[in-house]
Amino acid sequence: MVSSVPSRAEAAGRSVSSSISAHPLNMSEDAAAAHCCTLTNKILLVVFLVLLILAILLGNFLTLAVVMGTKHFHTPQGYLKASLAVADLAVGLLVVPLTVYAEVSLMLRDPAPDWISQNSQTPAISFHPCMIIGPVFAGCTLVSISTIFLLTIERSIAVLRPLHKESVITRKRTTILIVFSWLGSFFLAVSPILFSSEIALEYNPCSRMCNYALGTIGEFPTRAWNILLLFPTFDFTLLGGTVVINIISLSTIRQYSKRRKHLAESECQSAAKPTFSDIKAAKIIGTLTLVFTASFTPIAVFVVGNVLGNEWCNFSFFSFWILATNSGWNVIIYSVRDQKFRMRAQKLLCTCSCRSNAANT
Repeated sequence: MVSSVPSRAEAAGRSVSSSISAHPLNMSEDAAAAHCCTLTNKILLVVFLVLLILAILLGNFLTLAVVMGTKHFHTPQGYLKASLAVADLAVGLLVVPLTVYAEVSLMLRDPAPDWISQNSQTPAISFHPCMIIGPVFAGCTLVSISTIFLLTIERSIAVLRPLHKESVITRKRTTILIVFSWLGSFFLAVSPILFSSEIALEYNPCSRMCNYALGTIGEFPTRAWNILLLFPTFDFTLLGGTVVINIISLSTIRQYSKRRKHLAESECQSAAKPTFSDIKAAKIIGTLTLVFTASFTPIAVFVVGNVLGNEWCNFSFFSFWILATNSGWNVIIYSVRDQKFRMRAQKLLCTCSCRSNAANT
């Protein structure tokens, strides 16, 4: 999760995304409708979101079925991929459907439900859906970043210290790290609500998502400011470290590939080098990191622009949803780069198709 970091003078009244952004709490209707101003655009948005839900659910349920149902994937790396799939599933099951409901309500109901136009601190609203969905999307984003970081560490050990791989990377340790990743991510996601009464949640009309927001106040609260600064610090530090470690690992693989044809074929030398499967897995994790970083980059650009005083309503929408679509990309990467995963996924899909045809006859 990344929050924008406006200057203190400009910060009052701005809302900060549960995963990334800041917008004025009371945005003008023109700005709110800037990216989705016609009925056709609204219908296309809903169609896109429904297709995104289907893609996320199908892809990540398939990933879980392959990882949990195949002994070959019962490894530390497989556990981390399963954790990543669960985080993506939560986005498809909770976050995107709420946006679909909100957008359909805006089209069909007049007036729209109060929670769409009011923040969570409005006394008249007994329950605000964003109190759940905002931290869920924030937490899942943080889980994704931390899991990709752990995958990168796991592969870097396999590539840089192949003799220590089995002793350092165990399923028990990986499971413990996954649990801490989830607990830490969701604790950070709910920390604005727990530690500041001045931070609310709202359905933002630009991003079409639940955002953290600062209520109407006379001056910017220092405590809320410090809490929100945790988000960009965590996100950029962890993602930056992930990129650096991937560069080191892939550089080592490249150097090893150049020297491989000159190495002697003794058992001692071969044992000290990463295996072909380790190298291939490291490249897959590198691809995951590249795709996630590309999905995250628009948010980083938006944060910088927001600091400079730009609202960028349209751009905030695309930034958020480019990141959300990342929840459906991982299964495509696995299928393209991992032959064993692809074969197992094809077998599962074929089995389901055959059973469906048999049931219909």
